[in-house]
Amino acid sequence: MIADCTSRPVDAVLTTVSIALRAGVRCVQYRDKSAANDSERRERASKLLELCARHDALFIVNDRIDLALSIGAHGAHLGPSDMPVAQARQLAPAAFLLGASAGTVEAARRHEASGADYLGVGAVFDATPSKPDATSNRGPEILRAIAAEVSLPLVAIGGINPQNAAICAAHGATGVAVIRAVLDAADPAKAVAQILACFPRKAE
Repeated sequence: MIADCTSRPVDAVLTTVSIALRAGVRCVQYRDKSAANDSERRERASKLLELCARHDALFIVNDRIDLALSIGAHGAHLGPSDMPVAQARQLAPAAFLLGASAGTVEAARRHEASGADYLGVGAVFDATPSKPDATSNRGPEILRAIAAEVSLPLVAIGGINPQNAAICAAHGATGVAVIRAVLDAADPAKAVAQILACFPRKAE
């Protein structure tokens, strides 16, 4: 899930993330376009990292690889206007996860060649309030098209909820990244359970 502190009270986000982690969320990405400064951003990220550590969940920082590295996050997610994946790969330790946004097959191939560990693919169903400039409704077919060309895990994003997460799984997504579907849910734990049911863990 994406812990988006941009337009929500931070305490409310932390509370919901805690509920979601107890319900089985395996990875949290910190997104924040409203922090007053880097000190505030670091404080928020550190609190989320601590929550994830309690539940053995991965913690990813959106955009800011410098912040991710400084607090010991598991990785960073890089968008089109962020540091290139190849450059980030040179800065990061081998075990550090690098995700990249891909809305086309060409971008997916480029990011894989540059050293990305996973791809965020979308917007699958619609452009969300968090990214009003995103290309809307690429459709789940973009997942299948990219899955046929790269070997990286694909995380679907954009308008995903408990009702359509299974469609993403059927089209090749390894998982989904959601904001509203959990942060704004009347019952976040139930929403998490419904989404996770679409992506059963493989037996080890």
